Amino acid sequence: METATQRLLFAAELVEENGAYALVVQDVRTGTVQTTPVPKAMVDKLPTFLSALAAKFSPVQQRRRW
Repeated sequence: METATQRLLFAAELVEENGAYALVVQDVRTGTVQTTPVPKAMVDKLPTFLSALAAKFSPVQQRRRW
C-alpha cells in the first residue's frame, strides 16, 4: 500500500479592508508573497468559480441506469 505525502506549495487568502478586496498568495517554496487587487464582482463569483473548478477536476461519476 502506497502512502501519499502532501506538501504545501502555495497558500492563498482573500482579504477585505475598508471595502477593498485583495488576493494574497504566498509561494511557500520560495517564501515570496504576491498581492493583487480583486474587484468585488469577482469576489461575488468566487463560489461559482470554485464549484466549476471542482466539477472539472473531480473524478467522473457514472450514472446508474434504472
